Amino acid sequence: MQNITPFLWFNNNAEEAVNFYTSLFDNSSILNITRYNEQSAAASGQNPGNAMTVAFKLEGQNFTALNGGPHFKLNQSTSFFVYCESDEKIEKIYNNLADGGSIIFPLDKYDWSSKYAWVIDRFGLSWQLDVEKINNPQKIVPALLFVNDKVLKVKEAVSYYSTVFPDSKIMIEWPYDKSAGLPEGTLLFAQFKLADYLFNAMSGQGEHNFDFNEAFSFVVNCKDQNEVDYYWNKLTSDGGSESQCAWLKDKYGVSWQIVPTRLIELLGDPDPVKAQKVMMSMLQMKKIIIKDLEKAYENV
Repeated sequence: MQNITPFLWFNNNAEEAVNFYTSLFDNSSILNITRYNEQSAAASGQNPGNAMTVAFKLEGQNFTALNGGPHFKLNQSTSFFVYCESDEKIEKIYNNLADGGSIIFPLDKYDWSSKYAWVIDRFGLSWQLDVEKINNPQKIVPALLFVNDKVLKVKEAVSYYSTVFPDSKIMIEWPYDKSAGLPEGTLLFAQFKLADYLFNAMSGQGEHNFDFNEAFSFVVNCKDQNEVDYYWNKLTSDGGSESQCAWLKDKYGVSWQIVPTRLIELLGDPDPVKAQKVMMSMLQMKKIIIKDLEKAYENV
């Protein structure tokens, strides 16, 4: 089971985006689409019948897209780093993603790679493409870019996350050269595993007009209330903050959703009245309380 799932916020074009992504990558498919009903549409400002969430696979990995409206926009603070492993594949993906999008680094040779690119697709999602191979079945790796007042915090953040999640390991740490004029040991790049799921982290010098936000979050799939409580308490501590409906921000501003599998089961109940009662109960919560969801489910 993939315990951490990237979750992408779109402004009413999630289905279009997912159809595009699944046409572009191997071993990809749409797994499930949930749609807004009258109540959830009224609560969110969406139209009944519109797609709410789209669960999908790319390169065998799980992702979820949400039609959440215009409140949050994807930006360069969080991207997907794709290890393409061949010239043919990187050129195909690059050309498709760049069509209608914008190019930060054109596909070319750089000091760090024989062929690399960074593009923003037409839906606003950032992609870093590398021709290099990776010794891991996970070919698409979320990448966190620490900028402005967080530029020195990559090493600290990676260490922190590694203490929160089980099955964690720091794989790579690349410090800046001394010529950068930064404190010794400041990391330019790191690769690490959390709950056996790969992440990259990078730092970017200079002034940037973006930062982490809710448009790119990570769902932590929890087996029970104890796990929900653990991750909620850990990630909201020391400067993190609680949000609604299982959402929170950690002390670096990265958004997480702490979601028990029981919530997904109850929301997927074939009885629409029961499922709706669960939805309305969840909308009143910050941290998810499973027993309260089950109470709402049973009191129909």
